Amino acid sequence: MLSGIEIFADVADEAGIARFSEVDWIQGFTTNPSLLKKAGVSDYKSFAVKAAKMVRGKSISFEVVSDNEADIERDAKIISSWGGNVFVKIPFLKTDGSDNTEVIRKLAGSEVKLNITAVFSVNQVKKIAACIGASPSVIISVFAGRIADTGIDPKPIMIESKEVVKNLKNTKILWASARELFNAMDAKVCGCDIITMTPDLLDKFKLWGINLNEYSRKTAEQFYKDAKAAQLTI
Repeated sequence: MLSGIEIFADVADEAGIARFSEVDWIQGFTTNPSLLKKAGVSDYKSFAVKAAKMVRGKSISFEVVSDNEADIERDAKIISSWGGNVFVKIPFLKTDGSDNTEVIRKLAGSEVKLNITAVFSVNQVKKIAACIGASPSVIISVFAGRIADTGIDPKPIMIESKEVVKNLKNTKILWASARELFNAMDAKVCGCDIITMTPDLLDKFKLWGINLNEYSRKTAEQFYKDAKAAQLTI
C-alpha cells in the first residue's frame, strides 16, 4: 500500500483482528488496555492467545497491566509465552512518574520481544536505547498524535528518535496515535519504521491516490443525497 514503512492495525476486538489479518499490506497489530476495555475483553489471556493465532504469524503487541517492576516483569514473561509473534508493551513511565528502565533492561536480556509504549520525548528514547542492547527485538512507540495534540510538531521528535536508534540492531521506531491518513506519509518521511492506525483510518486507504476532481464530485453528490434524504427544502 505504501512502500518504505510497515502499517499496523491498532485494534483489539476479534472481528477487527479477523478482518485485518486477511489484508496483505497490514503487517502487524497493536492493542492496549483501553481498546481491550472498549471491546469488552474480560479474559485477557484467552483473547490474546486466540488473537496471536488469528493474525497468521504477523506480530501483535499486548500490554502489561501492572505498575511496579516485579509485577511488570512477571506480566511480561507471561505475555511473551502467549505466542512467538507476541511483543510485550511496557509503558516507559509508571503512574508515579518514575521510569521503567530497570525492568526494561532486565527483559531486554531475555527472549522477550519488547514494545516500549507511551513514549513522548527524544530524551525518553535515549534512555530506552541505553538499556535495550541485548534485546532480540524492540519497538519504541512514540505517541506522535498525542504530542501534536499539545501543539507541538512531532516530526522533529520522530526524526531525532530514529537517529538515536539507527545503530541498534532490531530496534524500530513506531509512529503511534495517528490522527489522519496522511500521518502515514509523515511517518515515512520522518524515517519511522512502523505506523499503527485504527480501523477508521485504515479504511480510508481506499481513497489513497483518488483523483481530486472525482473526489470533489463524490463529495457534492453525498451532500445532495443527504439533503434529499433529510427532505431539506428552501
